[in-house]
Amino acid sequence: MDFTLPEELRMLRDTVARFVREELLPLERDVIKREAERGLTDAPLIDPDAEKHLSTKAKEIGLYGLDVPEEYGGQGMGMLAKAVVIEELKTSIVPFVLPPDSPNLWMLRETCKGGQVGKYLLPYASGEKKSAIAISEPGAGSDPAGMKTRAEYRNGKWVLNGQKIWISGARKADFIIVMAVTDPAKGSRGGITAFLVDQGTKGLSIPSVFNTMGEHAPYAVFFDNVELSDDQVLGEVGKGFAPMQNRLGVRRMEIACRSLGYARRCMDIMIKQANERKTFGALLAERQQVQWWLADSWQEMEMVRWITWRLAVKMDQGETDWRREAAMVKLQGSEMIARVSDRAIQLLGGMGVSKDLPLEFIARSCRVFRIFEGPSEVHRWFIARDLLRNGMPEPGN
Repeated sequence: MDFTLPEELRMLRDTVARFVREELLPLERDVIKREAERGLTDAPLIDPDAEKHLSTKAKEIGLYGLDVPEEYGGQGMGMLAKAVVIEELKTSIVPFVLPPDSPNLWMLRETCKGGQVGKYLLPYASGEKKSAIAISEPGAGSDPAGMKTRAEYRNGKWVLNGQKIWISGARKADFIIVMAVTDPAKGSRGGITAFLVDQGTKGLSIPSVFNTMGEHAPYAVFFDNVELSDDQVLGEVGKGFAPMQNRLGVRRMEIACRSLGYARRCMDIMIKQANERKTFGALLAERQQVQWWLADSWQEMEMVRWITWRLAVKMDQGETDWRREAAMVKLQGSEMIARVSDRAIQLLGGMGVSKDLPLEFIARSCRVFRIFEGPSEVHRWFIARDLLRNGMPEPGN
């Protein structure tokens, strides 16, 4: 068993670290200012010109299409490479995501067919188009099988009606992957279908943004008799639930990586403060409580990193059922960063909650990690149910 990263990935990590130092960290003050001032709007946290520059720079230094297959113009480096890169990127609070966003790429790779490859998959893989996915509804968040958005086949067209909420990136997306019920009697076992809905389609509206804590500003999306052709069915009719679950698994792995990046930033600040700040005549580094905060945080980070990399390797090896592992890394990663960021704020005291440091931004932004892509409680339930049904796997499997 080799527990070291290949030289290729260590070099890639160094490249990303330099990109973070030179391009992302200088933008952090502006991101904090924009987030504080945007109020009840969806104003971007990165200046559009700055985001365009970041995308151009990332492409110049070879960070585009890391997990895009070579036949689609990418580098085909896989999910372990993407995991390493995401962690390194999230040592900065600047919300820059390397196109294409991996979860939707994974789903499109699995399900696009015929003309969809040229119209959606290839421009998405190259970064020319942006996408969003619409799953959650007012009565179907943690339980997507309970969705009510319907697609009925009438006169040679699919007619889509319903509402989705908490949809990230909906207004900026060139197309939206929409999950809808096509056979209510079958539900998630053959009755849910994915559709490709182009921005600007008649009957599609995105009237409101949800202003949440932290960087997230998702939308409500409405479908009022939206007519779609058979060419806009993504995958097979009635078989959209399994590809959607795999897509969610990719995002869950990414959340663990984001959590690790944020935790590393917190640790850097904590160690520096502990070695410099004195109280009552002694450095904070000499206080047992501070030592425990550091020791516990580092151990928790290392454990999350190893189970996350293990999942990424499984995905790269072509394994198809890693739902339990995805639930585990998302659960452990999201709860780890909550503890680490809280310790960092406590150690820094008043400065910890000030906007002069990124800690309060991290704490607020990562709070949603325990909710979206499945809350912690649902992941615990799923893991327990899997163990009770199938027993414990052999160690190492």
